[in-house]
Formats: sequence, structure tokens, C-alpha cells
Amino acid sequence: MRPSLVALGLLAVASPGLAAPALNLPRLPPPDPRELPYFMVPIPMEAAEAYWAPDSRHLIAQTRDPQALKTPQGRNGALTWIFSDDGKDMWRVNDRGQDACSYFFPDGETIVWTSTRDNMQMPVGNWSDSDDYPQGGEIYLSDWRGKNVRRMTNNQYYEAEVSVSPDGQWLAYGRQIDGKMDIWAQRVSTGEEFQVTRTDEWQEGAPFFLPDSETIIFRAWKRSDYKKIKPTPMTIFTIRRDGTDWRRHTFDDGMNWHPTPAPDGRHYVYVRAVTENNWEIMLGDLAGGPPRQLTYYDKLDILAHISPDGKKMNWGRATGDGFMGGIRTFVMDVSSLNLGKENYVPFDPSWGKKMEAR
Repeated sequence: MRPSLVALGLLAVASPGLAAPALNLPRLPPPDPRELPYFMVPIPMEAAEAYWAPDSRHLIAQTRDPQALKTPQGRNGALTWIFSDDGKDMWRVNDRGQDACSYFFPDGETIVWTSTRDNMQMPVGNWSDSDDYPQGGEIYLSDWRGKNVRRMTNNQYYEAEVSVSPDGQWLAYGRQIDGKMDIWAQRVSTGEEFQVTRTDEWQEGAPFFLPDSETIIFRAWKRSDYKKIKPTPMTIFTIRRDGTDWRRHTFDDGMNWHPTPAPDGRHYVYVRAVTENNWEIMLGDLAGGPPRQLTYYDKLDILAHISPDGKKMNWGRATGDGFMGGIRTFVMDVSSLNLGKENYVPFDPSWGKKMEAR
């Protein structure tokens, strides 16, 4: 872990003997010795899904916010915030509606985010239930402070799970039309859209570009399994941006969710449901071989992302009551795993199992 984090005492939640930051952070059980060193990001809000900025210091996330539309259960919805991993910088990007996924551009100036801000008259819906996704979730670009907003979609469908290619030229996102999810790509400069997947049984989402800006890693579940098996079985795939060379990379028929690539081009982190009530973060290898378990916690660990310098991984961990209560953002020191771009290898078309029919 870089010295500045140790000096700030931010390892205190995972390492005995260090002073905790001056914040009312949740109490945590002692760390599991099998986990690499980690700390909780010291911000006052719950934040589950966060992504690293090009500086490997700032994160963008949807956070519980009283200014957001309420959920169907009456809880605060989420709005987009940016914060530093030491908790010293923190600001809201969007101030209305409810927001879903967001991501940084590689230029260090631009961000992309999903919001219902212009369609608040539509049903609020539930981001966690594909049978009731919020319609009217559109995609926007802006600067880091939420200024100079540029709307990229205008169709009142459900659109979310957006990411940016490493070359900054493409967006990838999920779109649901008539209850069917597919992956779409959009050229940033012109707004021209391309449908990447065209399946009926598979429901694709969470698309992220590999370092080559040509290959997309994603997860998909089968419509025939949804709500019939818990947790929903999900498979990790890759596909080229033009929709060719669809390849499968997990084969256990369990829940393998939210794969995000490492800067080395070969590895990725994802969520695996070890049991129905124990979800862990795994390190997968596109070239094959068994995954490595990175978290060991008896509840929920979700939505991991490796920093651009390859040294840190953030993820969401439930710290409150129940399986999903009080999700906070954590950061783990993964520098020993050699996941940085200095170890980059291009995607090999022989990795995984080719899917013949979609």
C-alpha cells in the first residue's frame, strides 16, 4: 500500500494498531488473514458500485442521497458522486432523478453517467429487478463537476451499465427493449449506435472494454433461469465490438457477475456467489485456469474494479444488518498481483470457448 494511505491511518479498519479516521464509520469484524491489506473509504454515504479515475485516486459511484427520487421501498435513491479514496475530496455530479452506473473517460476531464433526470414522470422502477427496470434511464456526458452536460441517448428505454473504451472513442451499455436486454456500443464523436448482441434467451449486461478497445467482457443470464433459481446463474463472456467472436469464459453454471478487466488485458475481477448468502470477489484469467479468491467475508462483496495503475481494487462490502445492509466502498492493495499495464498481453482469440449460436 502506498505510504500516504498508511500515514492517513486508513488501513485501521483492516490492520490493528492504527488510528481510525475521524469519521463515524461502521464497526467491522477482524480481517481475514487470507485477504490482502484493505481499508474502507472514509465517506459518510453508502456507495456500492464505484469505478476508478485515470489518476487511480478518485472514484465515481452512485451513492444513497436524500435528493434522489425514493425507491419503491421508500429508501433514498442514488445520485452520482465523485470522491477520492482518502475521503478528502467529495462532490455530487447530478442533483435530481435517480442515477445508475457511471464511468471516467481516459482524458481525465470527462465522465459518463446514467440518470432518469429528464424522465422523472415515468415509473421509478427497480434497478435490481429486470422485470421492473426504471424506464427512461438515459446516458449523459459531462465534466467531473457535472457541468457541460451532453445527452447521448433519447428514447425512454432502460439504459445503464455504461462504460468507456480505453481509447475514449466508444461507450458500451445495456439497453432493454420489450423486456429483452442486449449490449450496445456508441461512437462518442458522432453519437452513432451499434447493437452488439442480438439474443433472445441470453440477457446481456455489464459490458466493459478490454485494453484493446475492441473486445468487450460482459455477463449474461438466461431468461428461463431468471427468478427460478437463486441466485440467478450468470456466465462471463467476451465479444468483439462488432458482435463477432462471442466466447464463453466461465463454465460452472453458478452466479458469475460483473466482470471488469485488469490493465494487463488477461485478468479480470468478478463476483461469485459461493452460497446464496455469501458473495465473494474472484480474480479470473481469460486464458483459463482456476480463479483466485480475493475476499473472504460471510456476507456480501460485490462490484470490484482494478485501478488503472493496477495497484488497487475497490469493491462494495455490506457492513450493516442482513446480507445487503450498509454497503460501503473498500480499497484493497493488489499491487502484488502484477495486474498493471506493464504486464499487458493482447487478447488471444483462442481464449475461452467459442459460442456457435446466439
